[in-house]
Amino acid sequence: MEYEILKKAIEKILQVYNGEILPEATFETELGADSIDMAQIMKLVEDELGIKLPADEWGRSATVGDALELIMRVKADE
Repeated sequence: MEYEILKKAIEKILQVYNGEILPEATFETELGADSIDMAQIMKLVEDELGIKLPADEWGRSATVGDALELIMRVKADE
């Protein structure tokens, strides 16, 4: 569920095909995300899952998999 929500947010903000959003895909290089895009993706994920992600850790998420790990860790802590 969390992975699908993350993929939908990435797809919406970055206008990329869902099939390109793999765990090993890098936000900046492969998906073309900048810091504003990352903030928008984070906000969509937070709203959809009802969680608060630490912005500093989110900003260090280099890959989709990194972001998913952070989301899962935050959800487990709630």
